[in-house]
Amino acid sequence: MERPAVVIDNGSGFCRSGFAGSDQSKSVMKTLAVIPIFQGRKQDKPCLVSESSSTMDIAIEKRQPISHGIITDWEAMEILWNHIFVCKLKVFPEDQPVLMTDSPSSPSTNREKMAEVLFEAFGVPALQVANTALLTLCSYGLISGLVIEAGAGVSYTAAVCQGELLKPATYRLDIAGRGITRYLTKLLQEANNIPLKLEKKLVTSIKQSCCYVSLDFEKNLNSNKRTRLKLPDGEQLVLGSERFICAEPIFRPQMLGNDSPGLHLLAMNSIQKVPVEFRTEVLAHIAFAGGSSMFPGFPERIRYELVKMSTQDYHYRFLASPERKTAVWAGGSIIASLSTFKPMLMTMKDYKEYGAFHVYEKFI
Repeated sequence: MERPAVVIDNGSGFCRSGFAGSDQSKSVMKTLAVIPIFQGRKQDKPCLVSESSSTMDIAIEKRQPISHGIITDWEAMEILWNHIFVCKLKVFPEDQPVLMTDSPSSPSTNREKMAEVLFEAFGVPALQVANTALLTLCSYGLISGLVIEAGAGVSYTAAVCQGELLKPATYRLDIAGRGITRYLTKLLQEANNIPLKLEKKLVTSIKQSCCYVSLDFEKNLNSNKRTRLKLPDGEQLVLGSERFICAEPIFRPQMLGNDSPGLHLLAMNSIQKVPVEFRTEVLAHIAFAGGSSMFPGFPERIRYELVKMSTQDYHYRFLASPERKTAVWAGGSIIASLSTFKPMLMTMKDYKEYGAFHVYEKFI
């Protein structure tokens, strides 16, 4: 019996990994390579070590290999993948096929490099690189629709028709979870009028438990609602309008000095780029994904903005699964378990015969 494919979702904030056909990933870890340095020099064969290790008498270098959804540090990414294969999944990468995710906003040359690293450094027998928009739709049981994803490092909108990504209908916004966390930190410090030293972990917890997307931003600004939050050190933190202001840059990027249109405007741009004959089907399947889409009020705000902008009688249908934070990995697990998956793979034989450039022929 053939071994199931390994499925790895390369997110800006977290990497999820596991095996095709599983309902949940086996491992979730920060997208962070923590590299030990001995006597001021990196070891000859660097490996990822636990971020929380307190027994190692060595210096460490922390590197984030993915920036705004795009792999920018391939050495660190290779270290991270090696740790996932060996330590988390406990498999030999040369023993089974691999499905890797790739953001639709990522340059196509990244797929070439991904193939090169996985075939050369890991010796995988076969590879599929799938865009996250299609995988999101697969997690909803669809092959056509509009995906609106807000993750840790990047947000994007992308239209997919009959399993094919429409590149002209794909737009990215470099405002997502990390930027919102930094902005919330700044807002909390200013609102409390003291130089609070707020740990990122604490602010992230506040963001996830207390913050939301406003459906009427101007009205909410005029509200004087306040609440107090007791911190672990006994101090109290006052929370007011920061709870919804922090997420507003997704819709008003100018608040963070970004001149891009808001995510709702990018979604409308995507819709307008969909061929007329496919538009009805796409609008009936507007699917949300990513951890930052979990803000209370996020799907409702997108819906409100799109309906308000519509000059035609569009019939929208919005899909917001409670599990949408992990929709990409779930979609990869589904695709890689289908009988049709094998012909989709680029094999080691293909790589040796055609080189990494074959990704443009093999992957959608």
